[in-house]
Amino acid sequence: MIDVLVVEDDPVAADAHALYVERAPGFRCVGTARSAAEALRFLERRRTEGAPVALLLLDLYLPDGHGLELCRRLRAAGHGADIIAVTSARDLATVRQAVSAGVVQYLLKPFAAASLRGRLDRYARYRASLSRDGEAVGQDEVDRAFAELRTADTSTLPKGLTTATLESVAAVLREATGGLAAAAVGTAAGVSRITARRYLEYLVETGRAVREPQYGQVGRPELCYRRT
Repeated sequence: MIDVLVVEDDPVAADAHALYVERAPGFRCVGTARSAAEALRFLERRRTEGAPVALLLLDLYLPDGHGLELCRRLRAAGHGADIIAVTSARDLATVRQAVSAGVVQYLLKPFAAASLRGRLDRYARYRASLSRDGEAVGQDEVDRAFAELRTADTSTLPKGLTTATLESVAAVLREATGGLAAAAVGTAAGVSRITARRYLEYLVETGRAVREPQYGQVGRPELCYRRT
């Protein structure tokens, strides 16, 4: 069983994340912490009891400090728990710092429960691939272990949607300076307007895009999409 500590100052989000963890086979939530100081106390107590926590679901915006600073303090104190960042921080500088701080997964809020489940499943496979003692047989074994963390899990997407097309549509929105209609997105991504709209609506549902009407001179307003 993989013991997980949820570090999240929003009580509603903390309860939801704990519930998602409990529903994932092989995982259990052993506690929640509302601050960096509370998380440190919890981890120290568990280590003293001989039951160290294996994984943190860590919000980066905590009331008493940044989550990445907590990561550094944990490593300095000798804690070996792995960390999945669960955060609304989208700036790439923070993402780079998270990698340097040893974050193994980075999940943007808001997200669907299936997205967290997919990352937990991949993390479990990663741990299982390194569970034996001794040395790696070769580079392939090491590569397979790291691939478990990095490979996208397409089973979390709705039926009929693919990761490649989703990323193409998302890239079009990222590069746009304003809102785009589904037809324009489809042309840029190389898919039909109807297909583009399905992916755009999925991005809206998962918090990666917003939908807003654009009013013209005459007729009904056109729906446009832009990144969040």
